[in-house]
Amino acid sequence: MTPAPRVFITGASSGIGAALARQYAAQGAVLGLVARRADVLDTVVQALPVGTVAHAYAADVRDTGALQRAARSFIEAAGMPDVVIANAGVSRGTLTEVPDDVDAFAQVFDINVMGIVRTFAPFAAAMRARGSGTLVGIASVAGFRGLPGSGAYSASKAAAISYLESLRVEFRGSGVRVVTICPGYVATPMTAGNPYRMPFLMPAERAAGRIVKAIAAGRSFYVLPWPMKQVGRVLRALPRPLYDRLFARAPRKPRTWI
Repeated sequence: MTPAPRVFITGASSGIGAALARQYAAQGAVLGLVARRADVLDTVVQALPVGTVAHAYAADVRDTGALQRAARSFIEAAGMPDVVIANAGVSRGTLTEVPDDVDAFAQVFDINVMGIVRTFAPFAAAMRARGSGTLVGIASVAGFRGLPGSGAYSASKAAAISYLESLRVEFRGSGVRVVTICPGYVATPMTAGNPYRMPFLMPAERAAGRIVKAIAAGRSFYVLPWPMKQVGRVLRALPRPLYDRLFARAPRKPRTWI
């Protein structure tokens, strides 16, 4: 009998993270769920199917020690995870010309980039030694080109994509897989405040289902939904002068935390 997979997910209290928890719970996985808001995370855990084994940890991905303690606790309780998903992330409109946004840039990078590093670090060496495991980072289509008013978010997701690529090459031949997931617009609290049209907007549950299938299928780079993959290709191919002209007046993300 195949043992239940062990899956460790950050940012599990809402949005894609909570939907991933539900998807894996439906498969009988043993879960390690991490989120900053303990009360909201407990609500997610309580709503999982009866019989689900889920270990909840209140931790901020900006806190290296807290993530290390959560990882150590999960390993002691359930064993080394088979899949680790660094999903925690934030979004906020930012403007370099606004002095107060300097701190916002730093916080977005700390969560969206360093949060992935801190999530993987407690497991990476042990996975290499074991010769198996999957490290999954949630990036974004927003990392393909710089979007006006979203300098921090776009740049952090571009950095995440490059970091995950570096990691994938580093682990090549080790038995450890590194997966980059680039969602387009997904209906989550992060997108709920966007005051502009969001093409191909997907429900979080459907997005999570496709992500789980992409991970199981051995994908190394996955864009969803599929039309956004084509949009991404077009965006990356646009010459800079044309891109600049087309996007100079694009709608901006609100300068509030999401």
